[in-house]
Amino acid sequence: MSNDTLTHFNAQHRAKMVDVTDKQTTSRKASATGQITMHPATLARIKEGKVKKGDVLAVAQVAGIMAAKKTSELIPMCHLIPLTGVDLSFSDNRTDTITVTSTVKTKHVTGVEIEALTAVQICLLTIYDMCKAMDRGMVISDVHLLEKEGGKSGHFVFQP
Repeated sequence: MSNDTLTHFNAQHRAKMVDVTDKQTTSRKASATGQITMHPATLARIKEGKVKKGDVLAVAQVAGIMAAKKTSELIPMCHLIPLTGVDLSFSDNRTDTITVTSTVKTKHVTGVEIEALTAVQICLLTIYDMCKAMDRGMVISDVHLLEKEGGKSGHFVFQP
């Protein structure tokens, strides 16, 4: 943890959006991950393409990309950032868990960590939404930033 002062408060101790006017434009990238655990039969149906609502992972991928692009509309103090790339990938443990990983890029004055995390969360929620009729006990967990590159604070890699 750093000892930096809180930057999202003004002189009256009220919330504000941080002024990034004087920051340098640099390449920035962030990756995040999370998982959803379900009944083995649910994972099997997703992989076999037998979910009535359609191709679960294709829809979740598009939802995650859309979410990254709309992050500033969802998180009050987030800056509107022109994204230059958003990618989501999926893996599974062949039993009961799908892991989603997002990578978001920009060339701007502030980072894209929240966009990467938002993409993962919405992707996971979309999987839940598309499969809830057959499995309401799914659990979304372990969502976190994996890595961040660029900007004043430098390179960050998650250490469990």
